[in-house]
Amino acid sequence: MFSPSTYRIPLAATFVVALIVLFTPASGVPSGFQHSDKIIHFVLFAALAYTSRLAGIDWIRTALWVLAFAVISEVLQAILPLGRSGSIADALADTAGAAVGLVAASRVLPQRVGQGPDLH
Repeated sequence: MFSPSTYRIPLAATFVVALIVLFTPASGVPSGFQHSDKIIHFVLFAALAYTSRLAGIDWIRTALWVLAFAVISEVLQAILPLGRSGSIADALADTAGAAVGLVAASRVLPQRVGQGPDLH
């Protein structure tokens, strides 16, 4: 049987991955094909939104914190000495990913707001 805190573990893990991906200095970021970073931003923020809902955070609070994190992360990338730059295009990819994560959660997870899935 799962405890309610079990549903917070995926969110915590996803958030740690997001911090690593978003704040690794440019010298440590592998290069990919053109616009591959937009795909990474999209998937990362979709996962944040989905796991936030899995953890029982309602969709409004999820949307607010994930979008705030998107904006803050882009501002920090622009001002911290990481050799990275903030990007409106990345923030848009973050926003699109968050929206898809919220929609996916609404389709897959139980509709009882504030609770993790019922695995009984």
